[in-house]
Amino acid sequence: MLLLALDTATPAVTVALHDGTSAIAASSQVDARRHGELLLPAVDRVLAEAGLELDAVTGIVVGVGPGPYTGLRVGLMTADTFGLVLGVPVHGLCTLDALAYAADIEGPFVAATDARRKEVYWARYADPRTRVSDPAVDRPGDLDLGGLPAVGAGALLYPDTFPDARAPEHVSAAALASLAAEKLAAGQELEAPRPLYLRRPDAQVPKNYKVVTPK
Repeated sequence: MLLLALDTATPAVTVALHDGTSAIAASSQVDARRHGELLLPAVDRVLAEAGLELDAVTGIVVGVGPGPYTGLRVGLMTADTFGLVLGVPVHGLCTLDALAYAADIEGPFVAATDARRKEVYWARYADPRTRVSDPAVDRPGDLDLGGLPAVGAGALLYPDTFPDARAPEHVSAAALASLAAEKLAAGQELEAPRPLYLRRPDAQVPKNYKVVTPK
């Protein structure tokens, strides 16, 4: 097994290669505005670090969000394209699940990423491998989490709601790949590589078009 993992659902543009046992190369850069610029060079970088060519990849795993429309699309479209060209399966995995998987917390906790508009994408976890609520998007002030520990940039932004915020701040493709490899080895079926937006994109088609008539 050689999984190529990538995630662009958050400001982190993150890529990793996983051989079924561990991540053998990884790259992460945090830049909310340059997903399209940074992703393919990051893929080249991890392949070079591992001394491999793209055609050695036997599967792809991509973070499906939740995340903002534009950034999320970059990773999903790239994963779909690689899968089509290489003829390998493309698996989806919730970005919050990968963030939670990297958490060093034994009991219940929350994973939260920045959803902009003064909101967070979040979900509850019983442990780093077990999500117990569907991903949601809410204003932090509307949440009552009982002081549970929390991981992720969304938690760090709102200390009143998340008083026990911890690392990791950003998702890593190494964690995404490790979780996917673990699930695949156990015979579990992963999600389809389809975006988990949770809300409409910022850009909207105008409702009323201006009528132009010839003079």
